[in-house]
Amino acid sequence: MSNERSVMAVIRAARPSFRNDTDKIAFAVHAAFLSSGFVLTAVGPNALAENVISSPSTDEVGIDNWNQFEDHYAFVYANPEKGSNKVLVKCLLMNGKLLVDALAHGSSQPVHLEIDINNYVGENGNGNYSAQYKNLDKLVSNLDKEVISKLYGPVSTSGSSSNPSGLETGSRRNVNGDGVRINEPTGPQPHPSGVVIPPVNPVGGSDLFPGPGAGMYPTRYTFIPNQCISNHRWLAGWF
Repeated sequence: MSNERSVMAVIRAARPSFRNDTDKIAFAVHAAFLSSGFVLTAVGPNALAENVISSPSTDEVGIDNWNQFEDHYAFVYANPEKGSNKVLVKCLLMNGKLLVDALAHGSSQPVHLEIDINNYVGENGNGNYSAQYKNLDKLVSNLDKEVISKLYGPVSTSGSSSNPSGLETGSRRNVNGDGVRINEPTGPQPHPSGVVIPPVNPVGGSDLFPGPGAGMYPTRYTFIPNQCISNHRWLAGWF
């Protein structure tokens, strides 16, 4: 896992030349990968070659031509701790943000992070490297959390439930609405008098969610499903 000090150490050791603020953030992304144990195997135009992440070569390369393009960057890394499994990282400048996409070999879905460049560029652009960044600790933390740690799938934690729906098993279930946790019985419940009380339907009726079936009381409230808005990105030829 990288941190602010290890990333800055990589930047100082490489002594890169920055043309603009975007270069600074793109190189910080690169430094975060190196300080996390990755090895650079291709950069710039070579990183965009066909089948570059499926190539068996894991020879380490320098950073020549890393910022050859005007508004985008490309890096390929090998990870010795993952059987030298390669990762392709592409960065694209768009509307003042650096869009970072990383794809591990064998994966069909890249991980993504949007970085607001102005949040991490220092006011003093002519000083030493540390003066050219601000909030570097936050940038490194976001890169590790949203990109690097997600490349090879989620890490399982002890005590986590294996139930993918997140619902309790057994005689009761969770009904989550507006952040409120409600336990409702899943079947008829006996009353002390011996009378069997039908369960209450946890949601109301609509075209998408029909009303309660036979043997159930009407709902306690009306449920209106929230409209889900999904933003789709399409970058032709990106991956």
